[in-house]
Amino acid sequence: MPSVSTTLNPTAGPRTGSEFAPLLKAVRDQGLLDRRIGWYAAGTAVDLTALTGTITAMVLAGDSWWTLLFALPLAVLWARTAFVGHDAGHAQITRGKRAGRAVGLLHSNLLLGMSYAWWNDKHNRHHANPNHVDKDPDVGVGALVWTQRQAEQRTGFARWLTRNQARLFLPMLLLEGIALKVYGCQDLRRQPPRERIVEALLLAAHLAGYTTLLLTVFSPGRALVFALLHHALFGLHLGLTFAPNHKGMEMPDPDGEGWGHLRRQVLTSRNVRGGFLTDWMLGGLNYQIEHHLFPNMPRPHLRLAQPLVRAHCAAVGIPYTETSLLDSYRQALRYMHEVGAPLRAAE
Repeated sequence: MPSVSTTLNPTAGPRTGSEFAPLLKAVRDQGLLDRRIGWYAAGTAVDLTALTGTITAMVLAGDSWWTLLFALPLAVLWARTAFVGHDAGHAQITRGKRAGRAVGLLHSNLLLGMSYAWWNDKHNRHHANPNHVDKDPDVGVGALVWTQRQAEQRTGFARWLTRNQARLFLPMLLLEGIALKVYGCQDLRRQPPRERIVEALLLAAHLAGYTTLLLTVFSPGRALVFALLHHALFGLHLGLTFAPNHKGMEMPDPDGEGWGHLRRQVLTSRNVRGGFLTDWMLGGLNYQIEHHLFPNMPRPHLRLAQPLVRAHCAAVGIPYTETSLLDSYRQALRYMHEVGAPLRAAE
């Protein structure tokens, strides 16, 4: 593991790309961008062993309502699997693109039934322009909206949804596990033929394996209940992981002055304080600022880079936002509530 010094000598002017250059050099010099293949191999082996053990326990427990309790650990382990797919998409794990894609396809398509190509495309566009209303797909108009201009354009049921989106956010996350699979399948039409075939075959293999498992353990009725419960908990876990990261943070003005990489990533991101359990449950994404500044930085190095990033932000006068997990949810929900305020006032 690299030995990290927090000494940094920033020599940058305001709002230029050069603000980032001293930080990048310091991070590289301290080896924080070096791959940690062994760390990922060990962690993945543990997660896959736990996943296999959970499935084995389900089979042994048999067709009982008590077996539904396994939906919780299985959802948590699926989230662990999703974190590996996420890291593979950012080239954090392997040195070569082909090996990284293989890791991503295994964890996303085969184990989760989520399209790796769809997620990677969407997520990379988010990283390039976080919280940019015209360029970040995560703040585009969907079931939820993120600006009052978006809110004012809503009509009918969507308008009611926006008025109440803060209180409906958590219940809506229960649908996210299924939605992720639907979006991925829809995206197959966009993909090149060779990529589409590989992705589709792996998604079909996942569906066949998942369905076979549930119908082996449960009667059809209980199998459906388990699948719904499992996907609801999985979606909730992922949603609660991603929700604290950007909601309620700065949103760049599409028509205003451009920001350099440092400001664009730091001002739109929020870190979450915590120890080992927080790091484990959030897959390292609680270090959102560091992750956005260095998306290919291996997960175990994010906490090591944090003192460097915090010191550099202080030196160049950029606010570095870090809060508790509960407060991050409070801020995100408060922001969603404020977005819908004009519609409630017009009632």
